[in-house]
Amino acid sequence: MTTQLATSATDAGSRRPAGEGARRAPSAGRPPARRRLENWRIRGELAILLGPALVVFVSFVILPVVLAAYYGFYRWSGFGTPVDFVGIQNYVTILTDPAFHDALGHNALIVVGSLVLQGPLALGLALLLNRKMRAQSLIRVLIFVPYVISEVVVGLGWGLLLQSGGALNGALDKIGLGALRADWISDPALAIWTLLIIITWKYIGFAVILFLAGLQGIPEELSEAAAIDGASYWQIQRHIVLPLMGPTIRVWAFLSIIGSLQLFDLVWIIWGQYVASTAGTSTMATYMVANGRNAGSFGYGSAVAVVMFLISLAVALVYQRFVLRRDTAGALTGGTK
Repeated sequence: MTTQLATSATDAGSRRPAGEGARRAPSAGRPPARRRLENWRIRGELAILLGPALVVFVSFVILPVVLAAYYGFYRWSGFGTPVDFVGIQNYVTILTDPAFHDALGHNALIVVGSLVLQGPLALGLALLLNRKMRAQSLIRVLIFVPYVISEVVVGLGWGLLLQSGGALNGALDKIGLGALRADWISDPALAIWTLLIIITWKYIGFAVILFLAGLQGIPEELSEAAAIDGASYWQIQRHIVLPLMGPTIRVWAFLSIIGSLQLFDLVWIIWGQYVASTAGTSTMATYMVANGRNAGSFGYGSAVAVVMFLISLAVALVYQRFVLRRDTAGALTGGTK
């Protein structure tokens, strides 16, 4: 009986359609024509999905940079076709101008000051707001409100508040602290710190919300297990929460650095074209507008824009290479194993 069953199974296997094994063959055995058709189908899908984004990116990012680099080689007033070719003279003037050196130094100070002031303060607020407390949602909204307010409104409001005869000095007089009156905006020794305080007030809400989002992704079981093992609250924050918050903190720092290098609106609204340079709050962007557009020298302004782009690009590449690499390495696909 066993011999008959084995014979029947062998006969059934021999009668199996020849096409079934072919259907189970790997895709590598497909005809070349079919593989080419699938490759073209994939390319067509990529073109449809990425085409509009690439057109927008090239039109509004790459093309303006190329045109700015082109105009930067001319002495051009912004009207007609540039014909007065000056080569790299505009770039030489920029790199040797003490006013640009001052603006670049102010940007560097703003970068460091923003990281030092906003980072610890925002992280502390995020840790506080991540705990259950009364009016938690209301406090979160109030902290985030300054970030959504227009820079024009913020600049005008702080400008009126901090001017010599403004509300702050008036309040100091009322409470008997008139000796603390100061020219918060025009005094070169105070203006840059005033700017840092305004920037911190304006953008700390974004950092808090970003850190809160990162805290929500940390499993509570880790903190509970550490607490059971006898770890204190601060030990849990130091050895568990902060290391797991590393990617979020590094992304925020990158956004803060790039934003500080491109800072323009608040400085221009509060200090204006001339006060910014004398008060010590000028930035590369305000230098570009003051010496380019407002001076009727669009070629020179384009050269300044190219220098700003190259500085920002260099900072971004260095940060990507040495800081963000640890975060993006695990997120990329198709790499070598």
